[in-house]
Amino acid sequence: MSESIKDIKEILKSVDDINSKILQKYKDDSRVGVQKLITQRVKRIEKRNHEIEEFHQRLKYEHEFWNEGINVIAGVDEVGRGPLAGPVVTCAVVLPHDFDVYEVNDSKQLSEKKRYELADQIKAKSIDYSYGIADNKLIDDINIYEATRVAMKEAVLGLKELPQEIIVDAMQIDVDIHQLKLIKGDAKSASVSAASILAKTYRDDLMKQYDQQYPEYDFANNAGYGTKKHLDALHKYGATPIHRRSFRPVSDLL
Repeated sequence: MSESIKDIKEILKSVDDINSKILQKYKDDSRVGVQKLITQRVKRIEKRNHEIEEFHQRLKYEHEFWNEGINVIAGVDEVGRGPLAGPVVTCAVVLPHDFDVYEVNDSKQLSEKKRYELADQIKAKSIDYSYGIADNKLIDDINIYEATRVAMKEAVLGLKELPQEIIVDAMQIDVDIHQLKLIKGDAKSASVSAASILAKTYRDDLMKQYDQQYPEYDFANNAGYGTKKHLDALHKYGATPIHRRSFRPVSDLL
């Protein structure tokens, strides 16, 4: 008796090669359900292969440096320049040569659930990582751009070993280390992608904590950005201690 479609579905879950003998075994099965399962599996394999290929493209700059004998490369990124409340958070990440978490990409391209899953994997597999934080008061004092630079410097200097090279998302960090500045670097460099994911999840956790203190502003869901619920609360209750007073419309209410 031939295997049931349910059994075949379970068998195909382990297949990750389009040329697998298992796929070949079932390709002539006349049942529509089996052919549908094969088509679905092939599409998943092709998607995964494409993601792996793109991931290796995002390691291009790292490989170029590694091939030159530059081994300690820090990817640096920031999260939170646009919100009306909360800090800007930066992160510096040093990846090993054999880093293989191929789903690591620009944090904005990932679901919240996937970001947290990948953050755990990045922490486990990276050589080192460090955060930098500039709170709303510093942002108001020296402006968001300069505060971001301060936080990036803090992240870099927080690494256990000073990097030989920095790949950064279109910023200039105030450290005496050569820097490759990439526009949209979080989509071009795996190191910067990893930094963006760690910075994003760290900041989201902070904003969820602030949400406990200031529940009217819905910080857990808007991360401090000016959503309708946030703006309504701002007009009703005024600015909290974590609001950026130099940002409109917060400044208009003072």
